[in-house]
Amino acid sequence: MASSRLPVPNSTTSFWRSKPLSLDDHRTTAELPKKADVVVIGSGYSGASTVYHMLKMYEEKGLPIPSVVILEARQVCSGATGRNGGHLKPDPYVRPAEIAVTHGYEAALECANFERAHVPAVKKAIDEEGIDCDFVLTRCCDVLLTEDVASKLRAGVNMLRKAGLPTVVEDVYDGAAMDPKAAEQLSGVKGAKACFTYTAGHIFPYKFIHGLLNKCIDKYSVNLQTHTPVTVPIPAGPDPSDGRIPVTTARGVIRAQRVICATNAYTSSVLPEYSSRIVPVRGICSRIIPTNPATGPLQMSYIIRSSSTAYEYMIPRLDGSIIIGGARSEYLDKLDEWYDNVNDDALIPSVSNFFDGYMQRHFKGWEESGATTDRVWTGIMGYSSDNQPHVGPIPGRQNQYIIAGFTGHGMPQIFLSAKGLADMIVNGSQFKATGIPRLYQTTSDRITATTNATLELWKSNMSDLKSRL
Repeated sequence: MASSRLPVPNSTTSFWRSKPLSLDDHRTTAELPKKADVVVIGSGYSGASTVYHMLKMYEEKGLPIPSVVILEARQVCSGATGRNGGHLKPDPYVRPAEIAVTHGYEAALECANFERAHVPAVKKAIDEEGIDCDFVLTRCCDVLLTEDVASKLRAGVNMLRKAGLPTVVEDVYDGAAMDPKAAEQLSGVKGAKACFTYTAGHIFPYKFIHGLLNKCIDKYSVNLQTHTPVTVPIPAGPDPSDGRIPVTTARGVIRAQRVICATNAYTSSVLPEYSSRIVPVRGICSRIIPTNPATGPLQMSYIIRSSSTAYEYMIPRLDGSIIIGGARSEYLDKLDEWYDNVNDDALIPSVSNFFDGYMQRHFKGWEESGATTDRVWTGIMGYSSDNQPHVGPIPGRQNQYIIAGFTGHGMPQIFLSAKGLADMIVNGSQFKATGIPRLYQTTSDRITATTNATLELWKSNMSDLKSRL
């Protein structure tokens, strides 16, 4: 597989980015600095969070604040973070059950508790920094629409419970409806076979990232350079002439003591060894507006599953609108429409009018809501070939770090991954001392592996489809 392309121009406009904020096209200095202590590639959730945690740690330790330059290929937060569903939703049982089978219960517990810790951690940062980003603490209702998927996920929850992992499932069991009648009543979703609820949150992601970046610029003099793509792969080691790593951009070369790659879907454009390990995957999201009063606003956020591969996630906005993303059932079989695809300047052809009438089809009392599709957009996620993020020092590269490959699930994984990465950089901590799950550590074995969970899932889906024909 070839290295991924750079972000394309003229991307579709997400609801979050429909009113650009002050940093959108920001350049702290007119010219690109010639050098910096730290260069961070990417201004999304990963890049902004890493810089935020890193500089707070330097300050708290009373150490000199390093010079930091953030490079962004397009506008601030114009990648996956500015295009997602705004759903801060940890996964307390689906992913942990899968990890328990492949890596054991201890690893499953690490991942589940790490994700769960993100809701209070993000809320704390928002409160401390006074960031206005529409944060809502809520519960997510995980609705299972078929008995097949319901039985599989019930089995996963029960497996974790019997294994003695109460911290993973106690929240889920406190808000579960295991039979259809109770599930419909609790969720308000027509035809629900079962549902689980658990603590979650939702957020205006674009505003959150701007809040973090404003803090870094105003307090720590971070230099943000938008519309400055890195156009050449980063060399593996520093230049012997000055011990710095040259980072080549469309506007010149900046020489860094350390480089942090927070490039997610576009990682292989700067780190070619990740070309088949982190692949760009196109997804789609929408905003729905009810034009007539419904029975009342939704009280929870949702994920609605019709199979293990087909589901939608959704959040109720404070303004009464609904953000819905997913629709994979419509395009999963058409590989070229989504896999190794960076075209967020166009919609996914197969989705078409999928979101029209979605609320009326699925929610009791919404039949006369007049809910209509206000906006649809695409975004490019970075899918890891083994479904786990890559975080930490990059093997074979001196003073280079990665935080990428969150496989469409970065909201409850990135903020504390960034904190752990900052701990490694500032304090020299070993990976295992940071609290980041062991499965997230980028290693030579993971980089050179040949398995590809994304393609395996697609092949399995295609086999199931053919068997039903």
